[in-house]
Amino acid sequence: MRKIIIDTDPGHDDAIAIMTALANNDQIEILGITTVAGNQTLDKVTDNILRLEEVLNVDIPVARGFDRPLVKPLDVQPQAHGESGIDGYDFPETDKKAIDMHAVEFMKETVEKEDKITLVAIGPLTNVAVFLRMYPHLISKIDSVVIMGGSVYAGNILRRAEFNIYHDPEAAKIVFGSGAKVVMCGLEVCYSASILFTEIEEFKGQGKISDMFYGLMKFYSGYAIRKGWDRTAIFDATTIIWLLHPEYFEVKEMAVDVELNGKHTQGMTVCDEVWHGDIVPATVLLSADREKYVQVIRDAIHTLDERAA
Repeated sequence: MRKIIIDTDPGHDDAIAIMTALANNDQIEILGITTVAGNQTLDKVTDNILRLEEVLNVDIPVARGFDRPLVKPLDVQPQAHGESGIDGYDFPETDKKAIDMHAVEFMKETVEKEDKITLVAIGPLTNVAVFLRMYPHLISKIDSVVIMGGSVYAGNILRRAEFNIYHDPEAAKIVFGSGAKVVMCGLEVCYSASILFTEIEEFKGQGKISDMFYGLMKFYSGYAIRKGWDRTAIFDATTIIWLLHPEYFEVKEMAVDVELNGKHTQGMTVCDEVWHGDIVPATVLLSADREKYVQVIRDAIHTLDERAA
């Protein structure tokens, strides 16, 4: 059983990543969820995860983290995720509350108690960077830090920068240079595993959770539709599917650094197949078997439908 902490800024694809993990609770145990400002403000993304837990009828500890990047100002993305950060489904009100502990301290206490922990970081890396910087003696207890972020060749917020890394490049630089084993699920692998719009239609009317998935994906697909595409990536879910089925992916070990400046390159992950000295290379995911990837999501949503029935 792999034990994980999910650090997140929900976010449509964040929600689907969490649902995929919950559906596979015979292989993955979520010990806690920590929130960070990114797709929307800290208040909104924390509220989103609590409402998602209400719908899914689960009670996982949620700890609030940082409400802004280490250096840059906050730069939320309502054009991608809506004003709530997770538009497209009418989430119910909930009495659930975040615990009275900062995300970084929750990470510390949880890692101390376990033999090995995997950190799954699917938002900006602010919380994770501060944790690794404050408690370097705990890095040996971290199996890996699996992040959705970065890219080898492209960008989606700047010409050469992906949003999660761009949002807090200083934090990302700390994480990649921390000595922890990092798995980078960047834009290339996420785009290679995109779900077709026709496949999204399959979920409509199939169950309570399928209908939630359908509503979220119809809103989330808006950007791809405006681009004239026939599919959309579910970026953050890639981290969980990697943990479940690493055999579905093409990977390469690469040294990764982060560019802190530049009009077109702030937040760029600079990936190199050659490295020297004591650099800990990252495992960089390059592509995935699209059909098998989508089937994992399909199976996960249907499993949650059965539990909700």
